[in-house]
Amino acid sequence: MLTKEKAVASLGQTHLLLPAWIKSALAANDRLKLYLSLLQSAVQHAQKPEQAPADWSQELAAQGLKGEVWLRDLVRASYLDEQTLVFPQHELLVKALAQDIALMARPILDSQYQAPPALHLAQRLQSCQAMLSTFENGDGLTLQAITMLSHGNPKLGDSLHLLVMDLHKQLNVLSSQMATENLDGAHVWQIESTDAPLVRAFMRGLNRTAPLKFQHPGLDTAVTRDGEKLLIQNDIGTNDAHVLVLEVKGKTLSLTYSDLHAPRFEFFCRSLERLGFVWKSLNPVSTEGLNDNKPYHMARGELTADDQETLLKRLDGLGSRIVFVIDWNRARKCLKAFVSKRSAIEILEQAAEHEYGHMAWLMAGAEQLIYGAMQAVGSDIFRVGDRLGDVMGEAVATDYLLGVMRVASRAMLQQQPSGVVADEARLLLWQTLQRRTFEFDFLAEHAAYCHALAQGVIDALEESDAERCRRQTDRAKAWERKADHVLMDARQRAIRQPRWKNMVVLLESADDVADAIEEASFIHSMTHQQPLQGLPVPVRAVLLQLAGTTLGAIQDWVRAIEMARHLKEQSDASDNEDFLQSLWRMLRAERRCDALLREARVVVLEHLHQQAAALMLANDLANALEAASDSLLRSGYALRELVLEGHGVTA
Repeated sequence: MLTKEKAVASLGQTHLLLPAWIKSALAANDRLKLYLSLLQSAVQHAQKPEQAPADWSQELAAQGLKGEVWLRDLVRASYLDEQTLVFPQHELLVKALAQDIALMARPILDSQYQAPPALHLAQRLQSCQAMLSTFENGDGLTLQAITMLSHGNPKLGDSLHLLVMDLHKQLNVLSSQMATENLDGAHVWQIESTDAPLVRAFMRGLNRTAPLKFQHPGLDTAVTRDGEKLLIQNDIGTNDAHVLVLEVKGKTLSLTYSDLHAPRFEFFCRSLERLGFVWKSLNPVSTEGLNDNKPYHMARGELTADDQETLLKRLDGLGSRIVFVIDWNRARKCLKAFVSKRSAIEILEQAAEHEYGHMAWLMAGAEQLIYGAMQAVGSDIFRVGDRLGDVMGEAVATDYLLGVMRVASRAMLQQQPSGVVADEARLLLWQTLQRRTFEFDFLAEHAAYCHALAQGVIDALEESDAERCRRQTDRAKAWERKADHVLMDARQRAIRQPRWKNMVVLLESADDVADAIEEASFIHSMTHQQPLQGLPVPVRAVLLQLAGTTLGAIQDWVRAIEMARHLKEQSDASDNEDFLQSLWRMLRAERRCDALLREARVVVLEHLHQQAAALMLANDLANALEAASDSLLRSGYALRELVLEGHGVTA
């Protein structure tokens, strides 16, 4: 617990530490008395080595020191070299004595408690530490030094033993003054009657979600008052730099939060922003003896409530959020095996927002739970090395993983075996796969980029502004690249899943549409290059008709894809009719574009016969738009064949 105390102290709220300091001091008292007893036993054994050394194993175990080999060897390996007791690693004993006497004195000397002046505890502690520092060198301790440490006779002067006894007496007095009570699970002391509703509100939220940590340690809460401020501290988990200290003053909540991990730090800050906290992030800080002296993140947030009822609600909300940062980073790393970093964080945020969290999923098997479900649905869908997000798409994979976390939480809270969670994860994956046709997600995304490209060409033709045209050309290039990435992604899937090959063929045809429209956008931008100054209004008018007809065909293409996604054997005649009508409209649009291309050539020749460069560019622009309609028609026929063959691909 010492590291937790350092963390709270680094946040500047030592009032919250006094009960923990007293507890640590009393434990140090027990260790110090054991160390002195071991020293005296070592002297006795060294003076009479023929006698078997005393067995201190039970006492060492009781103080949590069973694993300290140097203490086990202190008695049995000691011997006298004239007036010096020699024993292994004596410097460790001197260091332990110095550390524990400082721990004993801390709650008395560093708090507002006033020990009797006659005891001169601070001066005696300083003298004792100075004495111990002189014992660090050499191979052991002289018998005179051991007497100076362990005697209990005040007539012989002060000793470590006498200081320990006096400190222990003062600790007992201080403990009686600091008696704490339990208020809905919080350890509280020296609070006022008006503080109780505030503490209960915080603990109500904490206790509502605390079961979601299951057997994981953490969430211990300490509360006290410091003048006008009520102080609430929660230790969150077991990590030394992961603590939370809240100040309540009037209707204002001021929260100081520290964390080792930047992603979790940002996650928690965002979570409390939804309650109304405004954060002031501080630079990463380091504290001596904390987190191996490595930097950690710290922020201070503040919220002012309009009234008492709102204040209590915000305290409830704050308490309910804390459990979701326990083992958060481990959950994030596990999720990254299946989805992107951004999706992993989104999953954890949604799981926290809906208050089922991630701990149950971790306890039920985490990665192995999902891998088991993927294996159960068969190699036709998932192969070794497949990522869930790559096969199902990020959005669907995110929804599925959230669903698994939800059922895991419900099952584990009901104390059902982990096998039940595994069965539910498999069933949920089957249901997800049956509901979705993932190949059409790719086709729909690609069609959306085609739609954006066509609309962009129309906007550019209508505005006829050189700067806007340039920006539109840049956007068109970006959209065309994204459309290319959809095709490349599908090709990668086809390498692993041959059943995706039909979809790749369809996407390749659709990608010709994107290429043609992006080419049209670029050609139009050339009409604004010097010495050209754009196209005449009549030319732009006929090109707008051509572009508008192409856009209408793309809109039918988008509708056809969405209808094809849901066409099944049980679809009624009206569904089939709507799908086929969309394809027929695409055919009519292609024929209309053929006619408009001829009309455009006439208009272009009429108005640009004396401007060779402009005439060439306008003609190329018209050809590119008409080529897009041709590719759309081919894509429509390919989609029709795919549907008539029963989709031809699956996830």
